[in-house]
Amino acid sequence: MARSGSPHDAATTRVRQEMVADWSADRRVFNVPWGKAMMWLFILSDIFIFACFLVGYMAIRISTVEPWPDASEVFALTVAGYSVPLLLIAIMTFILISSSGTMALAVKYGYEKNRRMTTLMLLLTALLGASFVGMQVFEWAVLIGEGVRPWGNPWGAAQFGAVFFLITGFHGTHVTIGVIFIVIMAVKVMRGSLDTQRRGFLTGRPGRYEMVETLGLYWHFVDLVWVFIFAFFYLW
Repeated sequence: MARSGSPHDAATTRVRQEMVADWSADRRVFNVPWGKAMMWLFILSDIFIFACFLVGYMAIRISTVEPWPDASEVFALTVAGYSVPLLLIAIMTFILISSSGTMALAVKYGYEKNRRMTTLMLLLTALLGASFVGMQVFEWAVLIGEGVRPWGNPWGAAQFGAVFFLITGFHGTHVTIGVIFIVIMAVKVMRGSLDTQRRGFLTGRPGRYEMVETLGLYWHFVDLVWVFIFAFFYLW
């Protein structure tokens, strides 16, 4: 056993100090920027949460003895006197998927140091995300007006309302947070904070356009989760 103050203890202490310095100094860890590594860890943890929600939803739907509400009827919109199933949901899905494209372009222009186009793409992404949230608020308002509650609804199984508000509300919160952070990043890009390495919120110690890509990872994850929600909740 190594005694206190031995060369072995000194080497161990030095390694620990170097590890702490690497992780706390915004350096690259395992050849990956610190911020991106943390974002991947967050996304991994969030995947488990959304997976639990969707698996729980499927278990409830399979086990319920009451008829499950028909999504094509519940989420239909009346246009020119005709009831169009899932019209609003289809528009919401198209908007959110399109925002992934604008976010990818923001990352591309960011690495090209094109501040104007990066800012434009970030603001366009935020606008699409805000439009999605606005439509979701409209969807909630319509269903609440029709009598949908977490404890019941007019069309069948009482669990429908609880699952709907939980899953769509949790995802909508993620989209809202993403929109706020994207707007903040757009302002910082427009001000040149990522070019001048100006320290501050979301720019890191030395500001880099890598933060735009890190934010893009979060946004793509939110978009991908919606694809699963759309498939399992609205189409099943």
